Amino acid sequence: MELAELVARRPFPAAGLLLGLTRRCPLSCAHCSTGSDLFTREEPDGAQLERFVGSFSTENRPDVVMLTGGEPLLLPVLTERLSTLARRAGSRTALLSGMFFARSRSTRSGSAQSGSAQSGSARSGTRRGRRGGAIPPAILRAIRSVDHFSASLDAHHEREVPRADVFRALHRIRDEGVAVSFHLTGTGASDPYLADITRAVEREFDGRVPCLVNEVRPFGRAASWARPARTGPDPAAASPCSMAAWPVVAFDGRVLACCNQDTVDRRPVPAHLDLGHIGVDDWATVRGRALESPVLRMLRTVGPTHLAARYGSGAGTGSYCEGCRALGDDEAAAAGALAVAGGAAGALLDLTAAVRGSREGAQGVVRRHGCAAYAPLVVTGGPPLPETEGRDVR
Repeated sequence: MELAELVARRPFPAAGLLLGLTRRCPLSCAHCSTGSDLFTREEPDGAQLERFVGSFSTENRPDVVMLTGGEPLLLPVLTERLSTLARRAGSRTALLSGMFFARSRSTRSGSAQSGSAQSGSARSGTRRGRRGGAIPPAILRAIRSVDHFSASLDAHHEREVPRADVFRALHRIRDEGVAVSFHLTGTGASDPYLADITRAVEREFDGRVPCLVNEVRPFGRAASWARPARTGPDPAAASPCSMAAWPVVAFDGRVLACCNQDTVDRRPVPAHLDLGHIGVDDWATVRGRALESPVLRMLRTVGPTHLAARYGSGAGTGSYCEGCRALGDDEAAAAGALAVAGGAAGALLDLTAAVRGSREGAQGVVRRHGCAAYAPLVVTGGPPLPETEGRDVR
C-alpha cells in the first residue's frame, strides 16, 4: 500500500482506524504531540485491542488500520498480532515509527548530529553501507507484517536518531518488500530544514520514496512554542472537518471520532465525539455510531463553526476545535443536525462531502491539512518543487 493511497482515503468516514498502541517512546522530541517518554506507561489493554481488531469481518472492516504511539514498535509482538488479525478480514495496516531501533552503536555512544550538518554523513554513509544496520528480529517481523511503514523524521528526531541511520534502515525495510515513506515535520513552507531533508530524501532514494510533510502544531510538548495552524474560519462559511472521519483508539481504550490530540487526551470525552470503548464495543458498533450520528455528519460536511453559528444556542467562542468540543452540551445544535443530516438524506450528504474532499486525491488532502508547498511529494516520483515553493529560502 503506497502512501498516496492511504492519504486519499482520509476524507471517507470510517475508512480508517487510528490505534494508539502506547504512549511510551524512548525518544524525547521537543515537539512530540503526545508528550511521550519511556516512563509513561499509558496504553490500551493488549487483549482488548486484539479482541477489537478481531471483531473486523470481511463485510465490515476499516480499509486501513494506522498503528501509532508513542512508539508502537516497543510492542512488536502485539503489532504483528494486530496486523495479522486485520489482514485476515481484508484490512491493510500502516505503521508510523520514530526509528529508535535504527540508531547505530556509534550514535548511542556519542553525540548525534542534527539538521543540515548531517546531509554529508547521510550521503556518504548510506550509499556505501545501505545494507548495514541490523534491525532487531522481533521488530523486523513486526515491520514485515504491515502493508506500509512510515519513518518520522525532523530536526527534533535527528538530535536522537541521525538521518544516516534512518536512511540505512529504510533501505533495509524496502529490501523486505514493504512499502515505505517518510513523515517529515517542519515549521512551514519556508523552513530551511524541510528544504534540506526533502532534497536529501530525493537524492538518497532516487525520487522513489514519498513524503508526507506536515507542520508542527501546538500540541503536547510543542503547545507552548508552536504557532497555531491558522485563524478560525468565517462562521458563515462551511469548513468541513476531515479529522472527524476516522475513529481513534486513545491510550485508555476510549474510541473517539476525532484525532485532535487535545481532544483525544481530555476526559470526559464530549458526548458527540465518544464512540465507545474497545473493552465493551466491537468495530461494527463503533463504525455504526461514527456513520449514523447526525452531528458527526454535519462536522464532516460543514464543520463545527458553521453548525454552531446556524443552529447552536450561542455565538460560540474559542478555536475551531474548542468550538467543536463545546457542541457536546448544545442541544439546539444537536436538534439542528438531526433535522438536516438525519436518515438517508444525511448519509448521502456525508458521502457527497467525502467525495468532494477526495476529488484532488492525496495531494489535495495534504494541501488542506499538511504543508501545502510539499504536497506533490506524497506521490511516489512526484514532480520536484519549484525553487519559489518553499525550497530556496535564502
